[in-house]
Amino acid sequence: MAHVTANSAAREAAVRPARGAEHIYERLKTMAITFAIRPDARVNEVELSKALNVSRTPLREALNRLMVEGFLTRAPNRGFIGRSLDAKQIYDLYELRQALETCVVRIACKRASDEELTRLEDFVKASIKRRERAEAADLLALDEQFHERIAELTRNREMVRALKAINSRIHFVRWLDMKRRYTQQDHLRIVRALRVRDASKAASLMEEHISRRLDQIVDVIRMGFAEIYTRDQVPAK
Repeated sequence: MAHVTANSAAREAAVRPARGAEHIYERLKTMAITFAIRPDARVNEVELSKALNVSRTPLREALNRLMVEGFLTRAPNRGFIGRSLDAKQIYDLYELRQALETCVVRIACKRASDEELTRLEDFVKASIKRRERAEAADLLALDEQFHERIAELTRNREMVRALKAINSRIHFVRWLDMKRRYTQQDHLRIVRALRVRDASKAASLMEEHISRRLDQIVDVIRMGFAEIYTRDQVPAK
């Protein structure tokens, strides 16, 4: 029994750091998504580890992971750098999202059951009713859920994963956009096209729904810089 207990303790000790590292990663990812890590600023790892009350090793692991995912960059002799709030990069991500989601909606039209599409329409109608009392962050969460629910109807996990990754990288710009542009009525038109199995119409509506011109994105990014530089930032050198 003592041997079993020792092994259990060892397993628990091995799991705890992994959970801790994942928690650090999620905290840092939230900071990166919202640009609490300032664009193009050097991340001071010493100050950041103190602020988060974590050791340098799991912090560095999380920063490296975020760099691979496109939320940070790294420069010689400067270390980790906050990602740029770059209009062309955001435009490219929107273009990628548009291509992915028009494909997603066509596949979902073929594979989703009638019951699933009914539930999706009910979700959209409930979202519309929440419009008046919901903040921009809540509206964005509902918006992301709608698009990810359609992706789940494809039964293709890689499409869901790819869409979530794109959504994370444009989350901040979409949050700014949600303050001035409400889109749930577009969602209702899309889901109704799905319910009558009109894949072409659903894809066309989705393409129009996501389409953004570069000048529109530039305008939103101007709002983004104003938001970022009028709030507290994480320590940076």
